[in-house]
Amino acid sequence: MSHATEASMADYYARRASEYEQVYFKPERQADIRALEASLAEPFAGRRVLEVACGTGWWTPHGAARAAHWLATDVNPETMAVAQAKPMPPSVEFRRVDAYTLEGLQPDERFDAAFAGFWWSHVPLARLAGWLAALHARLEPGARVLVCDNRFVEGSNIALSRRDAEGNTYQQRTLADGSSHEVLKNFPTRDEAFAALGPRAGDLRWAESTYYWVLDYTLA
Repeated sequence: MSHATEASMADYYARRASEYEQVYFKPERQADIRALEASLAEPFAGRRVLEVACGTGWWTPHGAARAAHWLATDVNPETMAVAQAKPMPPSVEFRRVDAYTLEGLQPDERFDAAFAGFWWSHVPLARLAGWLAALHARLEPGARVLVCDNRFVEGSNIALSRRDAEGNTYQQRTLADGSSHEVLKNFPTRDEAFAALGPRAGDLRWAESTYYWVLDYTLA
């Protein structure tokens, strides 16, 4: 995916900020969403957590409930403004940071946990290894990493519109203002996700509900 396409994705999410959370009110997904929310506090209890691409902060208060410190980051001021307007645990700090490069962090900042909710699916396959390497470089040995994202369910997800030469899949999405946007959205299998992680990732765990998957691992 070109940098121009990445810029268009950032523009899409900036324009979508005010209506972003409608996806979390789909009736068929409510049980899975409640279960996912309830599962997020324990893995991060007492840890210093880097959240990548926090968006509107739907998952942030659930993950940060027992964290020692939680740095919620996003490149879009529009989506982060929605997150910052919400009640948050006192451990939460917000900062504008690029998810791919983590530019915006201090040079010496390190964390002992990381969370990425509904970001993996928007990373082009060709950039996945680079993004994970950049993330892992900011984490200490023994860090806990948790990633969650969508499974494709016919009738609940927007249909896929095309697949490119690298294997990335796309959806055509329409916003409330009537504008149409092509959005990269990949749906990895367990084996594909495990293969992308690299040698530092251990104790790999994968869980699936009807609508979501959760990848949980520890860095060596």
